[in-house]
Amino acid sequence: MSHRAPSADAADAGDNGAASLIEAFGGVRGMIDMTLPGLVFIVVFTITKDVAVSSWSALGLTLVPVAWRLWRRETLKHAFGGVLGVGIGAFIAIESGKPQNFYLTSMIYGLVLLVAYAVSALVRWPLLGVMLGPVLGENMTWRTQNPGRLAAYTKATWVWVALFALRALILFPLYWAGQVTWLGVAKIALGVPPWLVAIYLSWLILSKAPPPIKVNLEDDHETEAPEQQAARAVDDAVEGAFHDLASSPVPQERSER
Repeated sequence: MSHRAPSADAADAGDNGAASLIEAFGGVRGMIDMTLPGLVFIVVFTITKDVAVSSWSALGLTLVPVAWRLWRRETLKHAFGGVLGVGIGAFIAIESGKPQNFYLTSMIYGLVLLVAYAVSALVRWPLLGVMLGPVLGENMTWRTQNPGRLAAYTKATWVWVALFALRALILFPLYWAGQVTWLGVAKIALGVPPWLVAIYLSWLILSKAPPPIKVNLEDDHETEAPEQQAARAVDDAVEGAFHDLASSPVPQERSER
């Protein structure tokens, strides 16, 4: 593995880190996914009191990006994430007849993230570093050669643990009490605003850390372990398959002889 000397301009690294943080946590699409489906559900349910109509309305909204990507012949793999999450929540809500179950999937997912981030910080493999290391060109040097960044990534990861814990402490009591309207309002309020606060605090922590030690990623790929090469090949194959699916023409029916 070949290395370049650490950048002398920490401010540039901080600016790149801010942009990378926003992208790592979904960017503009992430903000939309956090807000619009739940907003549509709670508005429609408040008006109609119909779980099915509300669920289908929210699910229909998530299909718009899929249609847009199909029309532009782009890959569908990122669009399917939002559809799957909302679809599972809609199915549970409709089958149970309980509107609060529309939010249950995302709430459980938040608990999973809470545990994952906390465990990663405790074992000194903070997920924030795992996600941002390759994006910032430092790969995993922050863990083995840059203790200051390891400490910063660990501290920033705890910021996200606190965010997920705050959401759980507010949302689950409302869910158990059956307060559907307040649950929907809280879900929206605890979406983008705290998310932006967590990103800002993470950026603030990382901007004060030592700059990343850059690595030559091309050399890294050549020295990857076989299992890493296999994982990369699988990722490339999946992305290629989604791209082919999105760009392939619709087959025409054969005429009967």
